[in-house]
Amino acid sequence: MRADSGFPRIEPSILSADFARLGAAADAVAPAVDWLHVDVMDQHFVPNLTLGLPVVSSLRKATDLALDCHLMIEDPDSWGPRYAEEGGADSVTVHAEACADVRQTLRAVRAAGARSGLAVKPNTALDPYEDVLDDVDMLLIMTVEPGFGGQAFIAEMLPKVAQARRLLDRRAGDGGRQIWLQVDGGVNAETIERCAAAGADTFVAGSAVYGAADPAQAARALAEQARRAARAVPAEQA
Repeated sequence: MRADSGFPRIEPSILSADFARLGAAADAVAPAVDWLHVDVMDQHFVPNLTLGLPVVSSLRKATDLALDCHLMIEDPDSWGPRYAEEGGADSVTVHAEACADVRQTLRAVRAAGARSGLAVKPNTALDPYEDVLDDVDMLLIMTVEPGFGGQAFIAEMLPKVAQARRLLDRRAGDGGRQIWLQVDGGVNAETIERCAAAGADTFVAGSAVYGAADPAQAARALAEQARRAARAVPAEQA
């Protein structure tokens, strides 16, 4: 895994890449990013079927990019640690709505050697999960309903992103760790600046990157937009 270069983190989603050439898809963005986003779907928690542990394990051998596995599956309590131990994932994000014991699962992911991520669907409130943030390395706010790539960004999620930013900053202000704030769904040149202004620092982009003629340049352009938007936020709101 290469060193993380910090804000903004653009994570190209291989859900929008050619599944027959995942190694090449990783290589295409490697000059511009440190992380690759891997959407794991089981056709039960969400109505789509993508890839699983064997493919992640193979991808791990094909790239030195850090792998961020977003598990949209039933029973993440059992599978989450395995994506770290057997799949080589550097970060594993589980859905609050799917976990039997959120805190225990997050801790198990960490114990397996990966960063722990907690994802919430658009209609899931943040407040019930504030007490588990000490076990979270990244909070993911879904800006579409999970399940399919290429969906339209839900602008009504921006206040939720801002709420999440306040929650995380409050913990940092109390001497806590830095918890990354990720957005996923409909992130592109038209939406990334609003996400960055609301407080996101990690951005999943699928078709906006892999649909471009030069995926690496598309990722660089998105990163510059995010930097510009974050710089424009008034200090009292930052």
